[in-house]
Amino acid sequence: MPRGRVSMRKIKEILRLRWAAGLGVRQIARSCNLSHSTVSDYLARAQAAGLSWPLPEHLDDAALENLLFRPKGRVRGRTYPEPDFAYIHRELRRKGMTLHQLWLEYKQQHPDGYQYSRFCELYQEWHKGLDVVLRQTHRAGEKVFVDYAGQTIPVIDPVTGNVVPAYLFAAVLGASNYTYAEATLSQDLLSWISAHIHAFEFFGGVPRIIVPDNTKTAVSSPCRYEPDLNPTYQEMAAHYGAVVIPARPRKPRDKAKVETGIQVAERWILARLRDRQFFGLASLNEAIREGLRELNERPFQKLEGCRRTLFETLDKPALLPLPPVRYEFAVWKKARVNIDYHIEVEHNYYSVPYQLVRQEVDVRLTAGTVEVFHRGRRVATHARLHGRGAFSTDPQHRPAAHQRYLEWSPSRLVSWAEGIGPHTARLVAALLETRPHPEQGYRSCLGILSLSKRYPTDRLEAACRRALAMGAIAYRHVKSILEKGLDRLPPESESDRPPILPRHENLRGPGYYREEGRTLC
Repeated sequence: MPRGRVSMRKIKEILRLRWAAGLGVRQIARSCNLSHSTVSDYLARAQAAGLSWPLPEHLDDAALENLLFRPKGRVRGRTYPEPDFAYIHRELRRKGMTLHQLWLEYKQQHPDGYQYSRFCELYQEWHKGLDVVLRQTHRAGEKVFVDYAGQTIPVIDPVTGNVVPAYLFAAVLGASNYTYAEATLSQDLLSWISAHIHAFEFFGGVPRIIVPDNTKTAVSSPCRYEPDLNPTYQEMAAHYGAVVIPARPRKPRDKAKVETGIQVAERWILARLRDRQFFGLASLNEAIREGLRELNERPFQKLEGCRRTLFETLDKPALLPLPPVRYEFAVWKKARVNIDYHIEVEHNYYSVPYQLVRQEVDVRLTAGTVEVFHRGRRVATHARLHGRGAFSTDPQHRPAAHQRYLEWSPSRLVSWAEGIGPHTARLVAALLETRPHPEQGYRSCLGILSLSKRYPTDRLEAACRRALAMGAIAYRHVKSILEKGLDRLPPESESDRPPILPRHENLRGPGYYREEGRTLC
């Protein structure tokens, strides 16, 4: 029985009290605990249906309900023009469209049609018969739901023959259910961002809202009310003019679209590929694209058209245009400026203005550049270095006079080292001389001098003496000597020279290979 309608038992009681007991409408209303307007409505319906008391014995509840509440288009014996509810359902997904506006258009075509309240009631009854997925109202071009499927696809490496899992990424538009899918070999940030870019280009536009799950790739700190987004993900969305609104934790209905979309993709795409072997990601994605085409062109069961036609009429015109330049993948990090006004990023060093010493900065890394930001303002840009231990120093970042630079200078470092011992001072001076700019050695010098907090000064002095003898002018060498206790060995037993091997008939010196007939080419 439709929601809000009283039971057939109470309706029969209304008819009995009116026609058998002869009570008035308000008396019946008080007896049945109903409003008098409701009682009047049921009596009018019974009279229009030609009923009388007692009711026929063959008239059960279902038959009585059918007489009183006739199918769509017939009320009180009158036929009304039937609205196109599938059209109304599609139009309601357009931004700014309301049911009242659609009723006005309906009345313009059919002046003798349903009034607004009955029009809404009939639409709601029709709407209840749709699939759960299609019941949700999503504005055209407003949302895209994204996630990874739980099921993986095996991919065979053509070189090694090893089998690695591939992960299925899916993006589903809210209004049309138009679906994009692709396989990636990882769920890392680069794969996640690249899949989004490919989805936008597949759609030919960008939805206004991106709804991901609370995965670590998308959300750094999950929260029901204020989730902390990954900076790269947030930057990518801003580049395309979209906003990221993650689904609430433990609220699967927030992302029911993509959950159902992934389930459909697994059934219509992955299930058909289960017996095929793929030697590489390219061949797998080609097969996925074929299945995706069939999925998007498959007719709806309870609506006219398919995902593609609904996308063409609803979502596509409402999407934001793609920007002229594709987003360039970038990773954001935080760093603190050392006293040598350089920051360490991926084991290399980049200069910033010396005024930012000891302050925290944000670093944006792309494939070819390193950008440094302080409080949202870019303060330095460098070409990205590769390897380890390399320096990129902009001369404009150095202070005019190193002697006034936060009281740090080569002479002060050497003077500090002299307080530990002469070998330590010699090592610090030698380390500063090996750098193109002395300030590039400040960090290593401070590391060596800070070892005096963990080890006695006599041990640090002995370690520096051994490092100088070996030519190991670096912080890590001094630290290694102390950790291994080599500084405790007496000078005469130090293994600075190559060991003397014992004589043996199987040991041949370099002269053996210089003898005639044995020269090696």
